[in-house]
Amino acid sequence: MRPFLYMVQTGIVVGKFGIYNIPLRGLSEGSHTFNYVLDKTYFTNIGDGESDIRRGDVSVELVVKRIGSTFEFGFDLNGVVSVPCDRCLDDLSVEVVAQNKLFVKFGKEYSEESDEIVVIPEDEGEINIAWFLFEFVSLSIPMKRVHAPGKCNRMMSTKLNKHRATNADDEDDIDTMDSDAHNEEAGEMPTDPRWDALKDINVED
Repeated sequence: MRPFLYMVQTGIVVGKFGIYNIPLRGLSEGSHTFNYVLDKTYFTNIGDGESDIRRGDVSVELVVKRIGSTFEFGFDLNGVVSVPCDRCLDDLSVEVVAQNKLFVKFGKEYSEESDEIVVIPEDEGEINIAWFLFEFVSLSIPMKRVHAPGKCNRMMSTKLNKHRATNADDEDDIDTMDSDAHNEEAGEMPTDPRWDALKDINVED
């Protein structure tokens, strides 16, 4: 069962997320604007302790355009969320900038025809967008989430590296690169072992 349908059938949308109900049946023809702020409380409730998003501050502008019994939703999201760094697990601030579309139609029962088309019962005449907003935010976060060079929690990185096989050629192994850079500043230039081996060879004229 899709999370949206689960929320509807269990009544969660009536409680914690009632403010995200859009009364479609009562909307007149034309465009209507709704504004929301997704804060720490929202992300705590929607994630139920299982989401990587720890907190956030995301502004949402929603424009709903009604044409007969069809509704076009245009979402504009801007803000910042906090997620764990893949390398050191400390909080990492990630910018959220997203524009998304959703089309809603009246029908006999709840169904999701696709990722962008939702059918809701006409006799109920409303839709809750809380979970859709969470999906839009989640999809805007990059798969690779790491601090900039030198910004990771070095103590935590050291502990994790003891339990993680690292590839010296991996561009993600920035902490190792940072350590090399520190050695260079201290005058401890790392040497290439291949050249070190050549130094031991005696070349006779």
